[in-house]
Amino acid sequence: MNFSPREEIFKIKIRPIIIVVLILFMNGYQPNRVLSSTLDSKEEVSNSIKQIFENRNKALVNGDLEFIESIYDKNTKYGTWAFQYEERKMKYIQNWGEKQGVKFIDITPQVVIRSIRGSDDKYSVNLICSTEYKYAYEDTPDIINISRIGTSHIVRIVNKDGMWIINKEWYKDPFADSLNLDNLKVDSMKQYMLAQTPRDFSGINQRRLNAAEYAEQYCGTASEEKYGFKYNKKYRDYNPQGGDCANFASQILFEGAKFKKNSAWNYDRNGATRSWLNADGFKDYMINSGRASVIAAGSYEKVYKASYKLLPGDFVAYEKKGDITHISVVTGADSKGYSLVSCHNTDRNKVPWDLGWSDKNIKFWLVRVHY
Repeated sequence: MNFSPREEIFKIKIRPIIIVVLILFMNGYQPNRVLSSTLDSKEEVSNSIKQIFENRNKALVNGDLEFIESIYDKNTKYGTWAFQYEERKMKYIQNWGEKQGVKFIDITPQVVIRSIRGSDDKYSVNLICSTEYKYAYEDTPDIINISRIGTSHIVRIVNKDGMWIINKEWYKDPFADSLNLDNLKVDSMKQYMLAQTPRDFSGINQRRLNAAEYAEQYCGTASEEKYGFKYNKKYRDYNPQGGDCANFASQILFEGAKFKKNSAWNYDRNGATRSWLNADGFKDYMINSGRASVIAAGSYEKVYKASYKLLPGDFVAYEKKGDITHISVVTGADSKGYSLVSCHNTDRNKVPWDLGWSDKNIKFWLVRVHY
């Protein structure tokens, strides 16, 4: 069949797009919005971003690195860096699953667009994403565990050959301290994990349960939509000043568990004391005041068995280079009794406590709070 010059150009432009769309559908992905006459609208850009996030998470579950690479503009250094980070994130998730004896079933993002700026073929999008992770242990595949992680993103997307791809992305990722994949022996760990059984918290102190309930409601972008993805407005958000994790842990103990304030541990309209606000200060105050005591401390290999002693309302402190850099509060356990935590900074809601497990430079403090 002969084509006119105009028809020939049309055929050349459209054929690659059709091929890409067919490949996407064959692998279970939805296309990232093929170029259309209405694509310059913010609604279309919003839908495209949401589809990119859904496809990327589906590819993480499938281990489809080739597809993940296809949604980044690797002709730019920022696009290349963003892809390389996701590549390392996939390896971490696979590594953690192997260690834990679990398989990820689904990773589902809920994207809330805050703002869209740009025009034509380039847009910058500010958004939050509350991502639900579902996993099951190998020997109990029908029991699904659910964790939720919240992140804030600034994403720049560009249109290339009729498809939207990521040109630049910034977000504070909860896996950041976990991507140093040291070669730890995981076989014995896995066997230990799979041998565990569920834990029943129904008989524990009500104050502990109240602490977990407060954490779930106010864990920000990791909470459920009914809570508005927001922190408690009674308290200042200290993330811009370096972190809000200890502030949130203190709130959980005061608002949820009804621990009393004092001159050393206090928050009011004038500000907060170091033991309320600083991760190192919080850990030291809780232990030195007698309000808490150490269950175990050390590398992951040394403490992971002791982690099954943690109860809702206890906390985990994460030490790096001699400094406590993060605090998470225990809020439950999964189907094998593995402790789950909630926190601020990168917001987490009932997430496995061991982010950073594969970095030998991270020391964990497992701390019992006395109710």
